[in-house]
Amino acid sequence: MNNKLRAAISTTAPATPLSMRIPERLLTLYLRPLMGSLLNLQPVEDLNLPPAQSELAYSLYIHIPFCETLCPYCSFNRFIFHKELAKQYFQDLRAELRLVHELGYRFDTAYIGGGTPTILIDDLVALIDEVKSQFGIREVSCETNPNHLVPGIIDRLAGCVDRLSVGVQSFTPELLRAVHRLEKFGSPELILDRIAYAAPLFPTFNIDMIFNFPGQTPQMLRGDIQAVMRSAANQVTFYPLMVSRSVARSIGVMGKYSPLTELPLYRIIVEELNQAFESQSVWTFTRQQHQLIDEYIASHEEYLGVGSGSFSYLDGRLFVNTFSLKAYHEFLAKQHLPLTGTKQFSPKERMRYRFLMEFFNGKLDRDHFINSFGITPEIGLWLEMLFMKCFGAIHVDEEHDYRLNPGQQYLIVVMMREFFNSVNQLRDQARRSLSPAERLLCQIDK
Repeated sequence: MNNKLRAAISTTAPATPLSMRIPERLLTLYLRPLMGSLLNLQPVEDLNLPPAQSELAYSLYIHIPFCETLCPYCSFNRFIFHKELAKQYFQDLRAELRLVHELGYRFDTAYIGGGTPTILIDDLVALIDEVKSQFGIREVSCETNPNHLVPGIIDRLAGCVDRLSVGVQSFTPELLRAVHRLEKFGSPELILDRIAYAAPLFPTFNIDMIFNFPGQTPQMLRGDIQAVMRSAANQVTFYPLMVSRSVARSIGVMGKYSPLTELPLYRIIVEELNQAFESQSVWTFTRQQHQLIDEYIASHEEYLGVGSGSFSYLDGRLFVNTFSLKAYHEFLAKQHLPLTGTKQFSPKERMRYRFLMEFFNGKLDRDHFINSFGITPEIGLWLEMLFMKCFGAIHVDEEHDYRLNPGQQYLIVVMMREFFNSVNQLRDQARRSLSPAERLLCQIDK
């Protein structure tokens, strides 16, 4: 750890009211084993996806797992970029998409994540054009990195992508240096200049930020927020640091991760961003409403993922694609979907999943819940609903739906954090089965 960062750690976050600390701790203790059980996948051979249901609206997720550099806080399926591997991968994606099309799936939105999707811009644009024509997609969201906010890449995406999201993570030089991004992606000033060029070219331009890094102080966070507010971006997403076992090891050089600093930092984000932005979800803020957001899993009840390491949630079942690039290619060479694991959600698990995803966007639709499960949320999820009511987290609106109270939205942040932590543990487990050569590509210890 460098001296500046070490010195900054001595500044502590503001005290957190006990009234919020108690429900946060209770939730964390309750959710960790629950989420582990929810994502306990069973390996299955000759697995297929269910046929599409014409009355449902689906979202498509496309995973591009290649990066020029691997960041220590990232648990996604990703590999160091090799052009030949990436070229073959784009061909395999097209083969998987053809199989999905044959099952009758059509999508209104597509989200392209990674990795770094813009790693091969010609292949990416051709893929986007193809899926728009093939599936009738109206809106496309795509991720990128700050070093790709340059004319040769951005000009190709303008008019092709509706929402571009750039992973900045922090504008604090000490933190960027600690996670090996300062030299690779440029100074905060350079990144802001590139955002100023790129942002006007897209209806929605999002900045991805992370908070609660080890050593991140309130002063650092406030500096990040001020940089976001000065930027040309019209949307920002502040994620809490998601710590799987592999991430805890890789970020250890920054210091010890503490969940106790998460809530006071989150309160700073909400209070300061509300001066110029509006909440669109519990961690996405926008200068204008009704924009696409990062969490396609929350904006669509059912979604289908293509690519190595992607997830799908269809008809109450979770499906996972192989994390191995070699196995992914071999599946598709045989015209088989590259599925390796599944989990059938019980009725109770489906209710909990609905509860989490709808409250992430601020509202649980009571009538939709009853129509789906045949009972009210108070009966089906009596403990969860009692918890939210006891801590003043929800109220009933004029349409008899359940609304999240703004002052208590951190409770949903805790729920989403624990959900994604469980997903990351699953990813860690999947990577352990990779071959030594592939483990080397994603820098996993042997």
